[in-house]
Amino acid sequence: MARKKAVQPKKKEKQNAYIAGSGEVVEEQITDTLVTNYMPYAISVIVSRALPEIDGFKPSHRKLLYTMYKMGLLTGNKTKSANIVGQTMKLNPHGDQAIYETMVRLARGNEALLHPYVDSKGNFGKAYSRDMAYAAPRYTEAKLDPICAELFRDIDKETVDFVPNYDNETVEPTLFPTTFPNILVNNNMGIAVSMASNVCSFNLKEVCEAAIGLIKDPDFNISSVIQGPDFPGGGYIVRDDVEMEKILRTGRGQVRVRSKYNYDRDDHCIEVTEIPPTTTIEQIKDKIVELAKGGKLSDVNYIRDESDLHGLKIAIDIKKSADPDELMRKLFRMTPLEDTFTCNFNILVAGYPKVMGVYEILTEWTAFRRSCVERRIFFELTKKKEKLHLLYGLRKILLDIDKAVRIVRETEEESEVVPNLMIGFGIDEKQAEFVAEIKLRHLNREYILKRISEVDELEKDIAQMQATLDDRNKIYDIIIEELKEVIKKYAQPRRSMFYFPTEEDEVDITVDDTPDYPVNLFFTREGYFKKITPQSLRMSGEQKLKDGDSIAVQIETTNRAELLFFTDKATVYKAKAADFPDTKASAMGDYVPAALKFDEGENVIAMIPAADYEGYLFEVFENGKAAKVPVSAYQTKLNRRKLANAYSDRSPLAAIYRIEDDVNIALASDKGRMIVFNTALILPKTTRNTQGVQAMNLKSGAKITSAVIVSDEQLPLYERYCVKNIPVMGLAVKDGDDPDQMKLI
Repeated sequence: MARKKAVQPKKKEKQNAYIAGSGEVVEEQITDTLVTNYMPYAISVIVSRALPEIDGFKPSHRKLLYTMYKMGLLTGNKTKSANIVGQTMKLNPHGDQAIYETMVRLARGNEALLHPYVDSKGNFGKAYSRDMAYAAPRYTEAKLDPICAELFRDIDKETVDFVPNYDNETVEPTLFPTTFPNILVNNNMGIAVSMASNVCSFNLKEVCEAAIGLIKDPDFNISSVIQGPDFPGGGYIVRDDVEMEKILRTGRGQVRVRSKYNYDRDDHCIEVTEIPPTTTIEQIKDKIVELAKGGKLSDVNYIRDESDLHGLKIAIDIKKSADPDELMRKLFRMTPLEDTFTCNFNILVAGYPKVMGVYEILTEWTAFRRSCVERRIFFELTKKKEKLHLLYGLRKILLDIDKAVRIVRETEEESEVVPNLMIGFGIDEKQAEFVAEIKLRHLNREYILKRISEVDELEKDIAQMQATLDDRNKIYDIIIEELKEVIKKYAQPRRSMFYFPTEEDEVDITVDDTPDYPVNLFFTREGYFKKITPQSLRMSGEQKLKDGDSIAVQIETTNRAELLFFTDKATVYKAKAADFPDTKASAMGDYVPAALKFDEGENVIAMIPAADYEGYLFEVFENGKAAKVPVSAYQTKLNRRKLANAYSDRSPLAAIYRIEDDVNIALASDKGRMIVFNTALILPKTTRNTQGVQAMNLKSGAKITSAVIVSDEQLPLYERYCVKNIPVMGLAVKDGDDPDQMKLI
């Protein structure tokens, strides 16, 4: 048989081709391959692996805990972790190691959660240590923690949906009918495809009270009860009411957490007993040792880990002459002893990822919990109706027990007993089956009367249940009572306290040992930044830029220069030239939004050298207004890297300059008019986000498109456009004067 010869693709087509099973080379677009092969994987990771759902769990957590529940570990004795792992593989076939790592994080011994789900015995490692490894599953034991009773309450009453497991041998719940907003009570982190989630933990009592408040009043201010996150490892939360409100409303924001310490004066030793949740003992030790070896912490003699069965402790021996509080302020700034927890409350709701604030999360949870309660009541109502229906049939038998006995006795075939009872007493098949199954010893008046006495109580219960289902407020009352019960049983004191910054904290006491040498800084219109030494610049050729990009700012300064990066979200990011690596002209440079970790969708529009914070920033807005703000308004005692409300957001920023003295500036509109005026006509304002004063009057729909500084040499060329008072409409641009040459910076 002749072998089929493969058709060879052209060289330029190889990137869009693959070898099919038939041996033929078939062309396929890369976009089609991504849709066919990558998209299902991405969706699976987002929906079925990485992101938590409204009950507070990922699928791996849910499979493990439900397996333990079915094993009777909610009330029974502890069993070997290896047994649990083996049983869980019936629901989670991804390997025993992955399952055990999930159990470790949920265990009380690991101290990763505010309210652990697994009551553990043995070595489960520590969340605050990188090197404290957990023991193998054959050595450790576990059972469910008592709080899990709230996760599984009424799960067998059809409160949630069940789906088949991977081999259709059994079923598992899609969610847990948790009686409290578990999603906010324990921290949860996940990295999916193109998105991530990072939910911090809040105090259980505060969360439940906030949920109760929102159920009673949709306009309830939850910040009156939720003061801030509550981390398992404690520590102090640096109070920032504005950032906290942002987290409550949007689900995004940052929380600064600093370590708790005390000072032993006799031994001249600082003892750190609580650290931020984002770091470990080893990271802190490594950073302090690195700084000490570099000569930046001359007051530190020795650091050691003294953690034991009583908990975490990092001992830092210091010199007798050192001020411990001042040294700790320095360590907070230079080491992970103070760190930032970045919140990103991305949660699956009905199978779709959604970033929500605490307000919306509690609203979604309330809707979910209402559904669970309604399904539970409907399940119980159905059971009671079925029982009542059977008792109605039994009540008819009471009228003539002898007749029932006679019918059964005189029926020749067993299969005819039920039909004959149905005919004899006018009851349906279920009622007749129930009567036929009654034991002979129970066919007495006393037994039947006792059973029938339940009818009135059942009728009353059914009426109450139906009334509850018909009244949403009664459902909410049940949810509120359950929340109060959870508070009573499981509430615990707050672990993370609050720290209010003082003036001493705002003084930057760090020693700037940044190498200082001359550099040339380049900033492009697309947001790329380069730092090049003079020597490298002399040896370099042409600047490499992105297609269509160009240099917007070029300055000669030093490596210690401070820079202000203004964004299109009225925000400024502060950085130093030293924060960026030295590069060459042949390199593309650093993309500023990525390097400084801008918020999603935020773009850089200008770079201003701060130098010694002297002079003014002159801002021109598209609506024709201009503002003059001292550069010192952007100077902070606290070493903050991000400042909100950096300028007015009422109109887009057309241009911004740093000026030492007043200069002449030309404004041109898209309607072909232009003016030139001196910035002395604009009085300075100390408020950063001042909207400024009108400099150029614009027609409806017009906007400023160009704003450039006019040098003294150029001024005679634009003399006809010069004005001594503002605002003015400006003159039409004369032929030969090209305002389009005035490019934005």
